[in-house]
Amino acid sequence: MSANDETIYLKIDRNVVVYEPSVTLGDIASVTSANEVMVRQLKQKKIYRFKENQKNEKSSPIRREIFSILKIIELIHEEYPNAEIDNEGETDFIIEYVVNPYPNRWLQFAKTAVLCVIVFFGGAFTIMSFNNDIGITELFGKFYYQVMGAETSGFTELEISYCIGLAVGILVFFNHFGKKKITPDPTPIQVQLRKYEEDADTTFIENAGRGGKEMDVG
Repeated sequence: MSANDETIYLKIDRNVVVYEPSVTLGDIASVTSANEVMVRQLKQKKIYRFKENQKNEKSSPIRREIFSILKIIELIHEEYPNAEIDNEGETDFIIEYVVNPYPNRWLQFAKTAVLCVIVFFGGAFTIMSFNNDIGITELFGKFYYQVMGAETSGFTELEISYCIGLAVGILVFFNHFGKKKITPDPTPIQVQLRKYEEDADTTFIENAGRGGKEMDVG
């Protein structure tokens, strides 16, 4: 059996990140076949090259191009016209070129610090607003009087237990403390971020298809 008659198995994820402007098939896809020589040649096959920014063009840290798997099949058939290609991955996918994979660390640290401050005070204000809406102080006072038969001083076992339970509940729910996780399961934030990434990828692909900006055959 000649190389042209081999079956090529191809798998490409929906979103692929590259760090060089010149993109080869091996950068974006998993390729396998019974012919190892053909696989090595295909992995070196140039798929696309991101253009450098023009002088007056605003620099973007991430550039995207939307591809159809048919375009990849067309490029493979340029080398092996009779090869059979079995696609095991996505039919449409995004190539993201990260221009600067090592951004300014101090700038990233400053952004993270500002974000932490905003989230901290925003979360604290939300909790205080909730406690004020339900009248937690009056509730604890009445409960303490019914159990202990005395007026509360405003700082009792109830308030202490409530504060500790609130902190522990947040840590257990988000399954995350610093760089450590309580269980190996993904955290709720990771799940929501993954859903957002999937929705964003779908929007990019559909917009590119409707706008005629997708890299396709023809």
